[in-house]
Amino acid sequence: MQNYKDVSVVLPSYKPDEKLKGVVKGLIDTGFEDIIVVDDGGGKDYNHYFDEVRAYPQVTVLVHEVNKGKGRALKTAMEYYIGNRNGAGVVTADGDGQHLAEDIKACAEKMLETKSVILGVRDFSQSDVPRRSRMGNRITSFMFLTACSLRISDTQTGLRAIPAEHLPVFVKTKGERYEYETNMLLDFSKNKIPFGEVKIKTVYIDENATSHFHPIKDSFRIYKQILKYIVSSLGSFVIDIGLFYLFTKLFGDFKGSILLCTVLARAFSSIFNFTFNKKLVFGNHDSYFKALVKYYSLCIPQMLVSAGLVWCVTKIVSANAAWLITVIKFIVDAILFVCSYVIQKKWVFKN
Repeated sequence: MQNYKDVSVVLPSYKPDEKLKGVVKGLIDTGFEDIIVVDDGGGKDYNHYFDEVRAYPQVTVLVHEVNKGKGRALKTAMEYYIGNRNGAGVVTADGDGQHLAEDIKACAEKMLETKSVILGVRDFSQSDVPRRSRMGNRITSFMFLTACSLRISDTQTGLRAIPAEHLPVFVKTKGERYEYETNMLLDFSKNKIPFGEVKIKTVYIDENATSHFHPIKDSFRIYKQILKYIVSSLGSFVIDIGLFYLFTKLFGDFKGSILLCTVLARAFSSIFNFTFNKKLVFGNHDSYFKALVKYYSLCIPQMLVSAGLVWCVTKIVSANAAWLITVIKFIVDAILFVCSYVIQKKWVFKN
């Protein structure tokens, strides 16, 4: 039966200090028998720190001659592990002491128990958490939940226990620097990789001054899909609302005009919305017919719900003017916007 000693620890390191040796010694004292350190091209001034840890028989030091970034350092270690080890998996951690040996061990044990990727997550409600870390995590956690339906407590954590069977996926994950760790999380959803979390102690070195995390930059890949969806929806919305107002002016005196105007406006706007979303937002590769059937299976009920709600509200407030009816439709469709996004991502244009 495997235990945490069958798990290798990966420590990417760029321009380390004396804390690197302390981290390695702590891991060895805890019982870890294989530690892979990656020298990410910090230069000759830092060689002696790597020489110190290289002296331990449990340590292998891999070297980048020039700085290639944390993402590439992690992938270098994973590639080495795949080609030279036959254990249960790896735990990636930071070499500056932010991750305690006992927490690294806890993540390794949880990974072995569940056969899932395990994230070591911090408690961001604590008062000593730097504002930069708290803000960055709130932004990305919200975006992961919105864009990917992934509920992740700590999106910035570098403490991750990964079963050996999933390493080939993460070797191919895009990104060479700090964005790589964000992209790894996105691959959970893309590849249906199970994951869990383990609470860890929060340790910050010098108020996390060395953090290279940029909330906007490192979250951009997540934002990008939502922003494209918003652009698509706004374009469709303008077409839909504009035509609805026009048709309301033309057919406002007819009984059932709200339904008629909604159908006519949606017939035009949905063609634009479908084409834009399929190609540019979700990158769906299904046949047009298959995607079209699913799209209109959503579009038609949504249209009827919109028409029904607009009709009910106009009756309640006794709205007769075309502009007021259009405002009511604006509010109703804005509410339906979020529901439509989730269904399109999860079902209509699911890859």
